[in-house]
Amino acid sequence: MQHQKVLVLDFGGQYNQLIARRVRDMNVYCDLKPCEMTVGEIKKYDPIGIIFTGGPNSVYEKNAPHIDKTVLSLGIPVLGICYGCQLIAQTLGGSVGHAAASEYGKKELFLVGDSPLFEGVEKRSVCWMSHTDRVEALPEGFSTLASTETCENAVYGNAEKKIYGVQFHPEVVHSVYGNTILRNFLYNVCGAKGDWTMKNFVGESIARLRERIGDRKVLCAMSGGVDSAVAATLVYKAVGKQLTCVFVDHGLHRKDEPEEVMRVFRDGLGMNLIKADAGELFLEALRGVTDPEQKRKIIGKLFIDVFEKEAKKIGAVDFLVQGTIYPDVIESGKGKSAVIKSHHNVGGLPDVVDFKEIVEPLRDLFKDEVRRVGTELGLSDGIVWRQPCPGPALAIRIMGEVTAEKLATLRDTDAIFREEIARAGLEKEIWQYFAVITDSKTVGVQGDFRTYENVIALRAVTSVDAMTADWARIPYDVLERVSNRITGEVKHANRVVYDITSKPPATIEWE
Repeated sequence: MQHQKVLVLDFGGQYNQLIARRVRDMNVYCDLKPCEMTVGEIKKYDPIGIIFTGGPNSVYEKNAPHIDKTVLSLGIPVLGICYGCQLIAQTLGGSVGHAAASEYGKKELFLVGDSPLFEGVEKRSVCWMSHTDRVEALPEGFSTLASTETCENAVYGNAEKKIYGVQFHPEVVHSVYGNTILRNFLYNVCGAKGDWTMKNFVGESIARLRERIGDRKVLCAMSGGVDSAVAATLVYKAVGKQLTCVFVDHGLHRKDEPEEVMRVFRDGLGMNLIKADAGELFLEALRGVTDPEQKRKIIGKLFIDVFEKEAKKIGAVDFLVQGTIYPDVIESGKGKSAVIKSHHNVGGLPDVVDFKEIVEPLRDLFKDEVRRVGTELGLSDGIVWRQPCPGPALAIRIMGEVTAEKLATLRDTDAIFREEIARAGLEKEIWQYFAVITDSKTVGVQGDFRTYENVIALRAVTSVDAMTADWARIPYDVLERVSNRITGEVKHANRVVYDITSKPPATIEWE
């Protein structure tokens, strides 16, 4: 089935993945592509609409990204957001200048004209602004549709050309009618049918996988995480026992996870799932190692060694399954960026497996879509809503040397934290939450005894794409229960602290 598509052209703004996710959430397929896309490439893509994203530049700067004016005469509806709004105006002969008063945060938006964008939108509402430039003069044939106190052309458009600009960010939750405006653009202006659903995706993917793979052999490295679990299940639904999964138990997983993986996928679904017990091997290799980058490299190399050993027992296969998802594809397509830390995912598997092709059944999906696919496939909430965990797992949530004692302490601590978050009904509201054993020791008094143990830190953040994150405002009574249980039930735990740092300046993980 050929789905309708919307093209989101990326001009470098921080909310750009969120724009694409919002479009997908409205049952319209879209891709986030670099703004350098040519007119020919856009025509070949054949979108029903184009969205220009925000960006950090000023459109009048010499090296600011621009677009070929021809894009705006293709007859394809266009919506420009923030930088995109200013870019449309300047490209078509309007003018953009530095605003006398910059706008950041919540602002009152009032409608001054009629537009198909405004169906169901109140005359006055709150929107989220983030700009220092503004459209000062509109191109010929365009009119002002909405304003704020300091930004006359907060929304402008030309209904005949089906081209619109919005200075604020409709994709963020702070813009009260932002989703309504986006939906109106997709359905009222672009004529979207809403044919992108996870139910359709599952059926079409299984059919495509079955046709592509035929009767040939498939291998998958099952990590136990959401992406690999859903990818493996999708392939299994298509080709059954032709798929062999290898689960490397490195002994660094969270509490009871290896047992759950085997119970759900081997015992429950009937997958051909091999478990490689290598916990002692990994622990020995990490003895005395304290540097987080060194931990990652040791774990990554050893993981590949163990997987290669198991793969050789299986022999040559035709396909290797990987749980690549759309944000991975987007990030790999961007330009130069600073290396914050080695990528969490274990790499290098294609070099050690004798295979012909890679299968990436989830490469077009965002994380939330992957979860919905998992639900469509019948996987339990325990698997689908499993907390994200880096490839090195608990090894980089233990500051300093990794020991069996610290692993036991962290497993119990982390399990309590997750249990209490679930008990409070917050497990789907908080993006990520976990515990860390720090390398700082403090004195405590437990019973009649003085203790001296490593401080336990709790980390919980809200986010939409993990690119930025804010610390979660967990109710005090929940934090109190967590702290009391940890210090009362877990050995070697006498102090609990809560991390209230956002990203940036911090990262979500501690190491």
